Amino acid sequence: MIDSHGFDLWAGDYDRSVSATDDDNLYPFAGYRALMNAIYRMVMRKNPATVLDIGIGTGILAAKLYECGHHITGIDFSSVMLDKAKEKMPDATFIEHDFTKGLSPDLQYRKFDFIISTYALHHLTDEEKTPFILSILNHVNDNGAIIIGDVSFQNRSDLEKCKSSCGDKWDDNESYFVFSELNETLVNKCCLIYHQISYCSGIVVISPLNGKI
Repeated sequence: MIDSHGFDLWAGDYDRSVSATDDDNLYPFAGYRALMNAIYRMVMRKNPATVLDIGIGTGILAAKLYECGHHITGIDFSSVMLDKAKEKMPDATFIEHDFTKGLSPDLQYRKFDFIISTYALHHLTDEEKTPFILSILNHVNDNGAIIIGDVSFQNRSDLEKCKSSCGDKWDDNESYFVFSELNETLVNKCCLIYHQISYCSGIVVISPLNGKI
């Protein structure tokens, strides 16, 4: 598990290192650009939109949305990552907070058209994911959605295949999304759709049962 200090040290090289891994089609960031582009297109269906980015990091995706006039609020526990994001989005709202401890009290009464999170929620255990998702679903506007892009798999078998192929490069400290298992726990509480992007990445779209994606 990388703590906030680890992310602070990585911040300066983060964008470049992620891009290189995607270029080489390597775990964990194979399909990274395609995933980001897909989420960008989903959010662009409503313009302007209010967007909460959980684990915003250096703001790679959020900055593109910001440039198009969307209203961005970003959460991250790394102050150095947030400084990088602020350089790209001077008028956005930023909150330094560890989302693994729950949503920031600063957001208690706020709702958003989209809550997005990319390559961050795998820091929640499988047991923590469902209550966290349900808690942030209360902060989604009517016809809005939660959009999660991350290392993820359609089912447990696909995860095990990827794990086997990665060998000692696999990170056992991360809890990756398995859509079939997530859907089983949330099926009566919200609407879930999964888009596989690469052999190790995908997008989970979650909306209220009475909402439209």
